[in-house]
Amino acid sequence: MSEEPERTGRARRAAELALVRVCSHYGERPNFVLLGGLVPAMLCSDSGRLHAGTTDVDVQVDLEIAGGAEHARRLEIALQNADFHVDAERVWRWETVHGGGYKAVIKFELLADLDDQQQGASVHFDNTEKLGAVNLRGTGYASRDFAPRSLTANDQGSKITAEVNVTGLAGFLLAKSAAAYGRHKAKDYYDIAFVLLHHNEVFDEAGPLDPADVVVQRLGAPSNCVRPSRTSRPTSPTTTPRASRPTSSSSSSTTPKSTRRPPPPMPGSPSRPSQERCWAPSLDDQPGRSHGLPTV
Repeated sequence: MSEEPERTGRARRAAELALVRVCSHYGERPNFVLLGGLVPAMLCSDSGRLHAGTTDVDVQVDLEIAGGAEHARRLEIALQNADFHVDAERVWRWETVHGGGYKAVIKFELLADLDDQQQGASVHFDNTEKLGAVNLRGTGYASRDFAPRSLTANDQGSKITAEVNVTGLAGFLLAKSAAAYGRHKAKDYYDIAFVLLHHNEVFDEAGPLDPADVVVQRLGAPSNCVRPSRTSRPTSPTTTPRASRPTSSSSSSTTPKSTRRPPPPMPGSPSRPSQERCWAPSLDDQPGRSHGLPTV
C-alpha cells in the first residue's frame, strides 16, 4: 500500500466520517487534537478555495496521555468499535476500509511530543492491548492551540455529529513547519502555503492579525527572535527599507553563533543566505525516511 494518501474531496469526506465515528464511539469529545491534512479546510472555511483533501486522520495525543490509562483504553475501544485495526508493524497507525460507492483505506495515526522519548520512538499506552503513538517533535504545538468543533458526516444515509478538538492557526502552522523541516515533502509545503494564503481572518481589539502575530499571541514569542510592533511596521515596503540586523559589537566576539541550520529551501526555489531560525524543534535525531513515519 502506498504511503501517500489520496487527496480528493471524497477522500476527505471518507476520512471525516471515520473520525466522527471514532469520536461517537468514544462517548464524548476525546482529549486528542486533530492536526494534519483535514485541518486546512477548517481553518480556511471562509475561502472559496478547496483544499486537496486527504485520507489520513492525524491526532496529537499528549492530552490523551495526560488523562491517564483510562482514557487510552477508551480510545482503543472506540477505534475497534469504528472498525479500525492496528497496523501489524506500527502501534500508532490504525486502518479501516471505507466501503459503499467509494472505497478508500483510512489511516488513523496517533502522534505524541514527549520530552522523555526519542524522536521517532513508538510509545505504548498503559492498560491497552495494542494502542500507541509515535513521538514526533513539533506536533505538541497542536495541543497548545486548539478549539472544539462540531463535525457532521453522512453514514449510510444517516447524519452523525461529534465534537472534536481541532488545532488552531498557530498550532497548525508550527506543527506543519516542523514536519516540513523534518521530511521535506511537497504536500507539507502545499498545506502551509494553502493556510497562509486562505486562512480565516483572526482579530484582536486592534484589528486583523497576520499569522505571525497569531503565533506570538497564542504560543508566545520565541526567545531568539524579535518582531517589530504592529504599529511600527513599514506601510510602504517600496519606499521604507526593512530594519537590518544590528551590526557586530566588540562584545559579540565572545558570543558563539547559533549552530542550528536554517530549513532547506522548497524544491526549485532559489537559495537564500543562511539565517537564524525561529520556532525550530530539536531535530538532531531525525529518523530516516525509510522508517515509515506518519504523514502529518
